[in-house]
Amino acid sequence: VQLQASGGGVVQPGGSLRLSCSASGFALDSYAAGWFRQAPGKEREGITCLSSGNARIYYADSVKGRFTISRDNGKNTVYLQMNNLKPEDTGVYYCAAPCDHVRGSDRYTDVWGQGTQVTVSS
Repeated sequence: VQLQASGGGVVQPGGSLRLSCSASGFALDSYAAGWFRQAPGKEREGITCLSSGNARIYYADSVKGRFTISRDNGKNTVYLQMNNLKPEDTGVYYCAAPCDHVRGSDRYTDVWGQGTQVTVSS
């Protein structure tokens, strides 16, 4: 049972990145799946979570209107499209399952990806 995150990198403010999280050993579409991030010197926070049926989505206020979560069940993968990136989006991004699509907490999370670094800097 494993999650593998990829797609991080260095981008200028206003730029875009797409993160991918591929699952192995279990069917990701059976679970709420989402993304957390940990900025330097800060605690890890939940930024988005997509329910198993895709009917409910949690977004942290800091990313609403800029980030979009989606999944491809055929590829057993969840994505995070990040647009209009800001320096405060810098951090390590972790995919996780299950996640809390109401409050964005990690109280249900059993499986974590390894983290991918996103740096937003001019």
